[in-house]
Amino acid sequence: MAAAADGGLSERLAAKVPRLLRETEFRRYWTGQTVSMFGDQISGIAIPLAAVLVLHANAAEMGYLTALVWLPSLLFGLHAGAWVDRRGQRRRTMIAADLSRFALLASLPLSYALGVLTLAQLFVIAFAVGLLSVVFNVSDSALFVALVAKDDYLEGNSLLFSSRALSFVTGPSIGGLLVQALSAPFAIAATALSYLGSAFFLHRIRPAEPPADPGGKGAVTAGARFIARSPVVRASLLGVAIINFFNLMFSALFLLFAVRVLHVNAGEIGLILGLAASGGVIGAALTKRIADRIGVGWAYTLGCLGFTAPIMLVPLAAGPRPLVLSMLFAAEFLSDFGVMVLDISIGSIFAAVIPAALRSRVSGAFQAVNYGTRPVGALLGGLLGTMIGLRPALWIASVGGVLGFLTLLTSPVPAFRMPTGDGEQPSFAETQPGVPQPGIPQPGE
Repeated sequence: MAAAADGGLSERLAAKVPRLLRETEFRRYWTGQTVSMFGDQISGIAIPLAAVLVLHANAAEMGYLTALVWLPSLLFGLHAGAWVDRRGQRRRTMIAADLSRFALLASLPLSYALGVLTLAQLFVIAFAVGLLSVVFNVSDSALFVALVAKDDYLEGNSLLFSSRALSFVTGPSIGGLLVQALSAPFAIAATALSYLGSAFFLHRIRPAEPPADPGGKGAVTAGARFIARSPVVRASLLGVAIINFFNLMFSALFLLFAVRVLHVNAGEIGLILGLAASGGVIGAALTKRIADRIGVGWAYTLGCLGFTAPIMLVPLAAGPRPLVLSMLFAAEFLSDFGVMVLDISIGSIFAAVIPAALRSRVSGAFQAVNYGTRPVGALLGGLLGTMIGLRPALWIASVGGVLGFLTLLTSPVPAFRMPTGDGEQPSFAETQPGVPQPGIPQPGE
């Protein structure tokens, strides 16, 4: 009887595991992504702090550093997507990108130990890692739909972004503590190792990937032309590009403002960012319910507002130290909730409407604009921080981000619904009379 009871308990516990995580291929893919996300969060705080604390970067130099991470999206996004679709073998491409990022980031603590680390080296590696991330991300969008059935897009995205949200909780805290204990360059080693973990798990899956598409005339621009013909994708790109332009203005100056103006130390910053990221965990857990209740289009639209509006608390922060720390926490908590709703919703929308043969090219074109605005925003943030001061520049960045939400209100995005069980197209055209279905260019068009 004891054995039977143990067996029943095991079955009950197994039943609580999300169905997709019981599938070996998706579980390995998800594990690799999760490991990589935790490393990303550590480097997200360790690399800027290496520039501020070790190399004594100023506001303009912080703008350059942030811009260089995202500049490859602007320069190479279109061509990276076309190259990946023509080549196929997306899993192998992602593994190669992971291994290359490991080697580049591992050079930073080594150079620091030898006493030869420079800001120029940090700039070069930021750009190179950004380029490899473009290649990785345009490949990943096609790999996801090769592993997940259409009916499971929201659940699959929720699982991935739950991991991302959890990485926001622990990653910055661990990163801040590692910076305090070991110095920022040595903290970056943790990110380098995370890319090895990602490569290991990707090596262990064998998804049925979309075939390579040699393409033809206009293959590079096919993704851009699909976006131009799709009212939903086009409007969502405009909104999020505006948001990211101002958000990168904000991000380029946030740590400098926290350290130099608010006098918050690395450990406190990491702890605040980590604890506040519980808002992202809650957002990831609730997004599917929110989308089911109000529609995935409205979930995305309101997520854009929830992501941008709360960060106004950062330039507003002043007064006693507990109040300042509380305002930073509230800004991050609410913003992290919003960004999870935003990201999960738009990832599911795009998985539903973008044809498999064009997925990497559309992803590349989308990144070229969406991420391409980021280096411009970061450079402008650094310039404004130098010219008018950190707090006024942060006010401009935090208020400006809300404009992206406002552009969505008159678009077909809020009315978008996920496909029904019979496999029909999403219902935004039905709910928006006069809005045509987007034309879908064929491969190589």
